[in-house]
Amino acid sequence: MNKKFLLPFCVLAAIVFLSSCSGKLTPLAEQYIKAEPQPLEAIGGNVPVTINATFPAKWFNKNAVVTVTPVLRYQGGEAWGTSYTYQGEKVKGNNQTISQSAGGNVTMKASFTYKPEMKKSELFLTFDAKIKSKTVALPDVKIGEGVIATGELADAATASAAVAPDKFQRIIKEAYDANIMFLIQQAELRSKELNKQDITDWKNLVRNADEAPNQNVAIEISAYASPDGGLKLNTGLAEKREANTTKYLNQELKKAKIDVPVDARYTAQDWDGFQELVSKSSIQDKDLVLRVLSMYKDPEQREKEIKNISSVFSVLADEILPQLRRSRLTANVEIIGKSDDEISALAKSDPRALNIEEILYAATLTNNAAEKEAIYTKASQQYANDYRTWNNIGIMRFKAGDLAKAEEMFNKANSVKANSESNMNLGLIALTKGDNAKAQQLFGNAANVPELSEALGVLYLQQGDYAKAAGSFGSIKSNNAALAQIMTKDYSKALQTLNAVASPDATTNYLKAIVAARTNDAAGVVSNLKASIAKDRAMVKEAATDLEFAKYATNADFSALLR
Repeated sequence: MNKKFLLPFCVLAAIVFLSSCSGKLTPLAEQYIKAEPQPLEAIGGNVPVTINATFPAKWFNKNAVVTVTPVLRYQGGEAWGTSYTYQGEKVKGNNQTISQSAGGNVTMKASFTYKPEMKKSELFLTFDAKIKSKTVALPDVKIGEGVIATGELADAATASAAVAPDKFQRIIKEAYDANIMFLIQQAELRSKELNKQDITDWKNLVRNADEAPNQNVAIEISAYASPDGGLKLNTGLAEKREANTTKYLNQELKKAKIDVPVDARYTAQDWDGFQELVSKSSIQDKDLVLRVLSMYKDPEQREKEIKNISSVFSVLADEILPQLRRSRLTANVEIIGKSDDEISALAKSDPRALNIEEILYAATLTNNAAEKEAIYTKASQQYANDYRTWNNIGIMRFKAGDLAKAEEMFNKANSVKANSESNMNLGLIALTKGDNAKAQQLFGNAANVPELSEALGVLYLQQGDYAKAAGSFGSIKSNNAALAQIMTKDYSKALQTLNAVASPDATTNYLKAIVAARTNDAAGVVSNLKASIAKDRAMVKEAATDLEFAKYATNADFSALLR
């Protein structure tokens, strides 16, 4: 709320002296200065203020020069704002001239770098006045009191650091193919094809997967005919190739005493395979062939149009079509990994029995911070060349509040391999130091990190861009997210967010008290401050100087909390 501050009589008297030729201390009409906002507010690490003043008629002697400077005074120091100089009509200079007869309106802007001590402060205007060479002493004028610093409660140290994730898969699925080729318009299996090394290797792979205790295997047979010769002919041809291949494979599996499921199917005209081979080839006019495939969907029309391209069809017949006369054997192998219990036990007893993905995954199986950090430390000893181990140790140090060690680990991770997660985390470290520019640069090198939106939300909070911060946090439930909602005056959503914080702390309750204060809920102010103070006695001092609670200063229950 804006307040009107009357210039004290001594100031008026001095200004009358400036404007009066006779030197009489004649009373003047009401004078005022407005400073906005009231109280002052810290935004993005600064305390901005706009001061509007009116100099009415008879204020300025035509030979006077007055320099006005805002100053914010607090216990242990003061901060000076920008000076503004005004001059009378007879003064030769480049400053704003104030008419003696008409007076004038002036606007002054100042911004002070915020310090916590400024919450309890006073804003003054100071005057340096002269008539020609004579100095006139003018007292300071108090124009404001106190700074609201709710926006400064943003805390980068509580944001979610970026975990470098494991790639552990309990079941790894792999597929292995081998092809049995056929002559044109034939479906008979040839010994030359069945005795190929890749067919022998494929059968051995199936046998080994069937015998392995941690593997499952299933087989698919896909028989094809090339897309030439007509649909009716190719349908019968593909069907026979599938039947002959299935019979042969079942005999081989029976001979090897392998009992696995076999799924067989056929495709009469393999247009998909044809298009793939043509697109990968270097044959002349391949773009023309691909255009025909896109223009015509009817198989017979396609075949007719392609055969009409005489310049290329002979090449297709020699190089492409023979590769499509086949039965494809596919072994789908599932490799079943260790159970969670096995991995957790080995992480403690024999971590060297775990690969990098397993040991990183092991750390996710415990909520005990010490155990988690111990696992990451073992991982860094075994896999020192994997940046994820160092980054994740850094995260544990970050959560523990050891920011110096965390920064060391994130830098170590980046030295092993430049990576997005460590850059984002170093950006959070920069935010804790108030270095927003460096944080923004580091966040720019952290694309596709899931935690980045939360980190950016904190950055925008510290920059005072509260609407952008609220949008960046999205549905995140944290103190910082709620703070952004408070600063955008979305109190209902802020309270919902605070109620959903997973591990509420003293700040969570303190922010609830601020919401209550701003929504005129006196009982809520008291109950939430009581809960906050119970978790952290330092909140007594915080609340005592917080202008968010100024109107509750006379509330007996509120006062009792601060004793």
